[in-house]
Amino acid sequence: MAGYKRTAAERGAYVCFEDEAGQGLKPPRGRTWGKKGHTPVVKVSNAGTKRLNLAGVLAFRPGSAPRVHLIHRCRVYHGWKNEPKGFDEHDYIRLLDAARQQLRAPIVLVRDNLNTHKSALMRRLIAAREWLTVFYLPTTAPNSTRSRACGR
Repeated sequence: MAGYKRTAAERGAYVCFEDEAGQGLKPPRGRTWGKKGHTPVVKVSNAGTKRLNLAGVLAFRPGSAPRVHLIHRCRVYHGWKNEPKGFDEHDYIRLLDAARQQLRAPIVLVRDNLNTHKSALMRRLIAAREWLTVFYLPTTAPNSTRSRACGR
């Protein structure tokens, strides 16, 4: 059994996987075919540099009936002055606080090595929450499928 599962089972905690993703809302550059000698005109809106960011937590309790919870937060970036572009440490900890409130149990969190996940501020915020235990994914993981497909 993986270390985080054992820890969660010992504490009666939920195992939570947290990650984030972003998508630009600007359409791709338009291209098309046209008749020889007639340049086609493709209209593409260039209104703003909007971006949608999503952070989410998937939670399950090891050893119980397979029931998965999804807790998430969205942030739209409009390109306005002094508007945050993505999530910061306080946004992530608010997401975890909401997960704790919804799950009503300790949390064993598994996450990647994003710089905001490992910052000094985040370490202080995590240390202030006795119900939260954090495991980090390895920085690199072998990809045996790719190696076999490439003949290596």
